[in-house]
Amino acid sequence: MDDRVLILNFVPSSLSMIRFILFCIVLVPAFPSVATALQDTTTHLEEVTVRAYFTEQPLLRLTASAGVVGRTTLGHQQGTTLLPAINTVPGVRMEERSPGSYRLSLRGSLLRSPFGVRNVKVYLDEIPLTDAGGNTYINLLDAGGIAEIEVLKGPDGSLFGANSGGVVLIRPQGMRDEQDHTASLRVNGGSFGLFHEQLSTTLNPSPGYRFGFSQAYQRADGYRQHSAMKRAAFQTVQRWNYKPESELRLIALYSDLRYLTPGGLTEAQYTNNPKLARPATPATPGALEQQAGIVNQTLIGGLVHDTRIGTRLKHVATVFGSHTDFSNPFITNYEIRDEANVGFRTYLDYTGGRSTAFSWHANVGMEWQYGKNDFANYENHGGVRGDAMAIDALRSNQHFYFARFSADVYHRLLLETSLSLNYYGYRFRPLFPDSEPRYTRRTFDAEWMPRAALSYMFNPQSAGRVSVSRGYSPPTLEEVRASDQVINTALGAETGWNYEIGFRWQTPNRRVTLDGSVFYYRMEDAIVRQILETDAEFFDNAGGVTQRGIELSTSTWVIEPGQTSWLRGLQLGANLTLSKFRFGDYRVGNDDFTGNKLTGVPGTTLVSSASMQFPKGIGAYVMHNYTSAIPLNDANTVFANAYHVLQAKVTWDKPLGSNVIFQVFVGGDNLLNQRYSLGNDINAFGGRFFNAASPRNFYGGIALRI
Repeated sequence: MDDRVLILNFVPSSLSMIRFILFCIVLVPAFPSVATALQDTTTHLEEVTVRAYFTEQPLLRLTASAGVVGRTTLGHQQGTTLLPAINTVPGVRMEERSPGSYRLSLRGSLLRSPFGVRNVKVYLDEIPLTDAGGNTYINLLDAGGIAEIEVLKGPDGSLFGANSGGVVLIRPQGMRDEQDHTASLRVNGGSFGLFHEQLSTTLNPSPGYRFGFSQAYQRADGYRQHSAMKRAAFQTVQRWNYKPESELRLIALYSDLRYLTPGGLTEAQYTNNPKLARPATPATPGALEQQAGIVNQTLIGGLVHDTRIGTRLKHVATVFGSHTDFSNPFITNYEIRDEANVGFRTYLDYTGGRSTAFSWHANVGMEWQYGKNDFANYENHGGVRGDAMAIDALRSNQHFYFARFSADVYHRLLLETSLSLNYYGYRFRPLFPDSEPRYTRRTFDAEWMPRAALSYMFNPQSAGRVSVSRGYSPPTLEEVRASDQVINTALGAETGWNYEIGFRWQTPNRRVTLDGSVFYYRMEDAIVRQILETDAEFFDNAGGVTQRGIELSTSTWVIEPGQTSWLRGLQLGANLTLSKFRFGDYRVGNDDFTGNKLTGVPGTTLVSSASMQFPKGIGAYVMHNYTSAIPLNDANTVFANAYHVLQAKVTWDKPLGSNVIFQVFVGGDNLLNQRYSLGNDINAFGGRFFNAASPRNFYGGIALRI
């Protein structure tokens, strides 16, 4: 049987899809409901809260630098990608090399991430999306299945395990408690073959049982040659309150993602024809000839038990697992990975001293993960798997213990200390061409990750914060066993200390908010990506890296929502990131990169937005993103040009009866028609750095919510 990657053959037939959508349209109005607007504007002036440290607390008092991407921010986007919404958080950069291929960086470079997410810990509720080997497939998620995203910037592994970039906490649809019954259907399409359909519902059939379900299908042809993608995603949250203070919930996600990878272009190719897929050379075939692409079929699930023991003690226990079938026909080989992960997470949360003068909180717990990864590389004959080249079995094991204590003095001074002890190791056994009878073990030294922080309320509207934390991030299995097919046991973990001060301020009515941070992170043994002349990659430790940065975020309601004039509401926002990231002592052979700008990091990013509300349920949103020039190689001899990206969206909400909202929306992206590369291939061999983003493009759609 032909093993070619056929991304068009994994979804139901067109007739089946039409029947399914019609069924959903008929089904949705049948649910009992409470009338709710698609974009809830009544919560804009409420206090923003986060659950970053196990309990709900105001963002104003949080000791960490954090960003919240809520329902309103997600609703302002076209709904097919998380990228624009996440990039509204200063210090965070999400990139898209081609449709379906995403990268995420928190306060750092993308040196370690040719694709995917590394050096960042990601959770879906209490379930880690980051596997035991350190890799995260964030592109499996559909934007419509997410209710809220919280981002903790800088190393914060005390409660969440090894990382030096930060933590992303994702709250799936079905975790909110405002209404008993909701349902929505959304269908939209746009330029370059874009089509997206998303159905979600939350029901409460009995007082002790509540469930949410989300289904989504998305496809796109892409702007460039050989850049199509398709994804079918199914997600559910099942919640059983078997006692008033005890809940058992099931969270599961299945995603079938397939996309083609057009490959990087040289500057000349990018200038002459940015639509081009990577062409063949006398030495290597091109992306189209080799049918380069990714197939990722992943199932993730877990059970979370959340219970109160008395009035002060809470216990949370989670068991989880995942399985991934991954294949990647590439220019030089055809890789297949079989990945399975299991683990558990448990912690106690105790509240004491509930007086107005002093109260305190304590947590203690642990998390364990085990991963089974089989890597196999074959010859690639035009997208058809050939003879075996190398096969290896790798097993990863990581666990950590953590404790945290916080004290609140007169609701003004908040003190926090936390500590974790992190263990990581892997073992491997070559299977082909040479077979070893036993596994070889590589164990890393146990590493402490302390964090100390405080927040002080100067008055009810302003607070300052200070924190010191240590980052630690061992190499992922994809870095240990990269595409050069060599298991690099010499690759070490990167570590460092982060020092930070910040402030938050808001007016009494919260019409104006301001959040700022200044940080200095000194990283040792930074892991960097390198490319061989054969086009295979490998990873190495680059020595020291210094990261200095300033982050500012502000939001202003110029006109509060609910006015009676022609302009019913106007909100302006701006987010500024200034990064001065430099290599320390970094030499490769005779090349000295000491003092150079960190590869892949723009020095300045400014995201500005305006949200407007008009009569008759009409709303408009405009966002502008300025990104300065980006160094594309460690030598700093090649830069991607600075660019301006302008996006806009207009919506019209029409009530249909007392409990149904119908919405029509249209929008556009890259309205200035800039030529830019949204996801560059850094340190690319042969100068193939550039992956052109789409030029000016448009979309539109309809949505129903009850």
